[in-house]
Amino acid sequence: MIKTLLKYVFRLIWIPTELFFAILFCLFTYILYSAHIEPPTVPNTTIGKREKVGPNHYVLGNNYLRKNEFGIWEMYLEGEPYERGLVYGELAKELVQEQEDIFVAQINQFIPNGFWRQSIKLFVGFFNSDLPENIPLENQQEIYGISQSFSDEYNYVAAKYTRILNYHAAHDIGHALNDYSMVGCTSFALKGTKTENQELMVGRNFDFYVGDEFAKNKLVIFVNPSKGYKFASYSWAGFTGVASGMNEKGLTVTINASKSDLPTGSKMPISLLAREILQYAGNIKEAIAIAKKRQTFVSETLMIASATDGKAVLIEKSPTKMGVYESTTDQLVCSNHYQSTTFKKDPINIDNIRQSDSKFRYSRVDELLKKQATFNPTSIAALLRDQLGEHNDTLGLGNPRAINQLIAHHSVIFVPNQRLFYISSSHFQLGSYLAYDLNKTFKLKKAIIETTIPASSFIQTKAYSSFLHFKKVKQQISGYLLFDKSLHLSDKQVTSFIACNSESYVTYEMLGKYYMKQTKYSKAIYYFKQSLTKRVASKQIEEELKNLIKECQQAKNS
Repeated sequence: MIKTLLKYVFRLIWIPTELFFAILFCLFTYILYSAHIEPPTVPNTTIGKREKVGPNHYVLGNNYLRKNEFGIWEMYLEGEPYERGLVYGELAKELVQEQEDIFVAQINQFIPNGFWRQSIKLFVGFFNSDLPENIPLENQQEIYGISQSFSDEYNYVAAKYTRILNYHAAHDIGHALNDYSMVGCTSFALKGTKTENQELMVGRNFDFYVGDEFAKNKLVIFVNPSKGYKFASYSWAGFTGVASGMNEKGLTVTINASKSDLPTGSKMPISLLAREILQYAGNIKEAIAIAKKRQTFVSETLMIASATDGKAVLIEKSPTKMGVYESTTDQLVCSNHYQSTTFKKDPINIDNIRQSDSKFRYSRVDELLKKQATFNPTSIAALLRDQLGEHNDTLGLGNPRAINQLIAHHSVIFVPNQRLFYISSSHFQLGSYLAYDLNKTFKLKKAIIETTIPASSFIQTKAYSSFLHFKKVKQQISGYLLFDKSLHLSDKQVTSFIACNSESYVTYEMLGKYYMKQTKYSKAIYYFKQSLTKRVASKQIEEELKNLIKECQQAKNS
């Protein structure tokens, strides 16, 4: 009932699909502020102060943080959990504070007040008190250490440790309620006959969008823990979980959301499960064993690739069951639905495949893999940058059907046998990819970029600059729809907006909602119908557009 109510409320206020996840992320971060969580017991540890040794370059003992020439922050950390956390916070205090400023600014912008906020607070309140019971002490201590460097400015909402601990859970709760418009990630693994050197390779887009500011300062972190394997992870400051990472054994982990039923209680955040696997698993068998012993909030796929095993598998988890899927060929593709026998007849998974955009991205990856005999990191990057649909169908820019939706927080490529960890630098996955050599990095305790993949030439095109303009106007329309920000689009501006992304259904969907709010129902109907002539992202969105047309027709005739 609550889930249905949430969908209805969000539909009423015309939330654009790419904003839905951002709003939920901020909303539940805010809600989870409300309950105080006692910090863990920690040893009596002092770390001293960081030393600035150059522009955007800080050192504390053997640990350091610096911004490289590509604009990516690099961090090396070692030591015990609480010590690592303290050092992390001290080195990156401006970054973690800025990241929280972004969170709070989005909370202030996105969260409506009134009845529905109170209703949702009642629904999710139980998540707070049990959260520490589902997070290993090591993670709690590290997070508590980082929290010491968070700003006191927001202590009026909750203590620093409570806030940062719950940031790690907000990702999961957002997925749990995100059936309306799931932001989809895409990944694939290749081996044997599908790669030039017959070695294992993985490509992945992390399409996690919480606004442009959120993705501005990316952080690649190299961790030499007191227990477990050394590992590298790519995400943002203040986040200790793993979205994309590789360890010293050549084991890699990436996470892909799937459609989930509402969680019934606090469990382990999926990013912290991915972190545990990365730190403590040296092969696929060990990764599966760790995943089996943990319960998670929501349904998620962990793609595990292993240099030791020479292959990759998908660990598919829901709050109630777990399956493992292994391809019988030299390629393994993952989008946002399940493939194992455990979930093959699951009604939620079947509905997800039917209703969402997941199947379109899966099919496009499969199509492109079949078109080319073998792949290397450069050709994998080209595939991750692809913006077309099946059979090279034009989708417009930013379509969730595309592998590259132009919203990715980051994109990565792994070559596990060589311990090469490629990360995208800028412009979503269009900028240069940087290949870090983990063997050299951990030996020298210094981030070593072995090679790079050049930026896409698409960045320099008129089409890309037009898309950036389109995105700006779309955000203005969103502000008008959501927050009644003043906006009047002239006929010339509407024509220009359409010209910037004429093949995208989103262009016409946004104009339809703009005119619908102005009660210009004939124009709204026209643009909604135009939207339906394009490649709509999913069956779910198609049904939504048809419902909006019916509402406009009813309002027009009343």
